[in-house]
Amino acid sequence: MDAESGDFAKLYQARFPSKERAAKELVWQVLCSHFFARYIRPSDTVLDIGAGYCEFINHIRAARRIAVDANPELASCAAPGVEAHCTAVEDLSFLEAGSVDVVFSSNFFEHLPNKAALNALIAQIHRVLTPGGKLLAMGPNVKYVPGAYWDYYDHHIPLTEVSVGELLQLYGFRIEESLPRFMPYTIKSRLPTAPWIVRCYLALGRISFPLFGKQFFVVGRK
Repeated sequence: MDAESGDFAKLYQARFPSKERAAKELVWQVLCSHFFARYIRPSDTVLDIGAGYCEFINHIRAARRIAVDANPELASCAAPGVEAHCTAVEDLSFLEAGSVDVVFSSNFFEHLPNKAALNALIAQIHRVLTPGGKLLAMGPNVKYVPGAYWDYYDHHIPLTEVSVGELLQLYGFRIEESLPRFMPYTIKSRLPTAPWIVRCYLALGRISFPLFGKQFFVVGRK
């Protein structure tokens, strides 16, 4: 999609109208404060791969925050203090080796055109991470959304927590956490998205994740 930025913008504007984007923003505020914050220190440098509308990177607390995406609206979506790089995500040449403490990616790997592109991205992520740095990856688990997975025109690679874990291990990561079921598949889910309900969902994860989760969450350490 990096070569089709105009189509990218049209697709996502249609998929996520302003009302749904506002709801997503509230959900991500809770996710960052009540779940993802445990993996990130305030002193860390954090890189958000496929940052989209910057819902994660805008709300996570870190010393340095970097967003990378081909979305032409990236800079306007980034909060003050977030470094926005509108570029093909496989090209992280602007970052030095070992300069990032945590890499995060949500619902992005499946959008890459093929596994060769995903391999190249994982290799780049491994390069820019510090020794002991972490990759946090979440995305739709094809085991639990086998048909609906293909309702999105820009989905190309079917993935599960197992296949993502195998891929990361191929590039030298140690898998520290692997959840086959984490969040519901999409904000368009029938589940309410009020912040207090999302907080309850996270707090009751041992019960709620297996019942409603259709996205994997994998943590790999370099």
